[in-house]
Amino acid sequence: MRLKQLSLDVFLISTLFFYFLTISCNQTPNNDQKLAPGEKPHIIVGANQFDKYIDLLRGKNVAVMANNTSVIFKDGISNSNYTHIVDSLLSLGIEVTKGFAPEHGFRGSADAGEIILDSKDEKTGVSVVSLYGDNLKPSPSNLENIDVVVFDIQDVGVRFYTYLSTLHYVMEACAENGIPVIVLDRPNPNGHYIDGPVLEEQFKSFVGLHPVPIVYGMTIGEYAKMINGEKWLKNGVRCDLTVIPLKNYTHNSAYSLPLRPSPNLPNDKSINLYASLCMFEGTNVSCGRGTEMQFQIFGSPYLPKDSYNFTFTPQPNYGSKTPKDMNQECYGLDLSKTENFSSLNFTWLIDAYNSSAQKEKFFNEESFNKLAGTTKLKEQIEQGLTFEEIKAIWQEDLTTFKKVREKYLIYQ
Repeated sequence: MRLKQLSLDVFLISTLFFYFLTISCNQTPNNDQKLAPGEKPHIIVGANQFDKYIDLLRGKNVAVMANNTSVIFKDGISNSNYTHIVDSLLSLGIEVTKGFAPEHGFRGSADAGEIILDSKDEKTGVSVVSLYGDNLKPSPSNLENIDVVVFDIQDVGVRFYTYLSTLHYVMEACAENGIPVIVLDRPNPNGHYIDGPVLEEQFKSFVGLHPVPIVYGMTIGEYAKMINGEKWLKNGVRCDLTVIPLKNYTHNSAYSLPLRPSPNLPNDKSINLYASLCMFEGTNVSCGRGTEMQFQIFGSPYLPKDSYNFTFTPQPNYGSKTPKDMNQECYGLDLSKTENFSSLNFTWLIDAYNSSAQKEKFFNEESFNKLAGTTKLKEQIEQGLTFEEIKAIWQEDLTTFKKVREKYLIYQ
């Protein structure tokens, strides 16, 4: 009897083992690509390359910094067939014991600036600690019993996009507590150029912590290496950092984001214009929040309708519950059909200032200077400098930054 029971137990254990192995394999992405003649290989994101990092997670308590863009594409490329990284890791038997949520939340649906609270992920039950609101940096208690932190968030390559500051504070907390960080790299859709004023020390804030230009031309993995290498973390601490690089990527690679990286960046055009139009956030001009054309239009009740003949009226919507100029007709321009830019364009900003009926109230000085990273841009616009004259003033600082950037590049 005992021999029969033992045989049955072995049979059941073997059956269960191969069943779960099959499930796990079905969750593993297929990164193989069959290319037509002349077709370029698709970009493979770091998260899809399980073979590069899964052994660093096995048998460990893992925390994941994630949002709605933290996905694994089942066929290895960007399409609608994907799973959230936490769901995939759990299905592979990885002990994801904690999540960290940036601005917009763990699955990415909250408004810009909306306070994110600690919670449980509804789908998995994983405890989620908010790193947007009162708590920007993981505390020692947040990291208690954590062996490794995985950071996997899509960036858009613009200094005031707050995920860079979240990356900084995660790396700093992990360095202080002896916990390694793995950054799963993703493409930078604005990685093909470098432009704008470099942030000055006195304007450090959550919308800019580092002396970099508005557009810096690096992936988030390269940027993490720069944070470490330049000793920008508190007291010069260094993080135990591993970057899982992209495949088939260069800084000139065109990349269409399969998922909106935040609620108010709905498409490729908004992402391309974001760096130029976001400066309007520090003025009395709307850049389309409260419409379905966020960061593709701009306008204000105080701009003249004869020269700004595109109109819109902001209303509460997904991503903006209380938009600027809510329920007021705004006069502006529709930029949704413009060619993609490979440099900043502040001509619209300068023209709007010069045309405004409330020029004395045009700038919100504190927020505008934080976004610009300097007082000089506001002063130059008020002094009547042209965009070409303003841009020439940046060039020396950009040359210095490019030399720093060069040390940390993974891709050409």
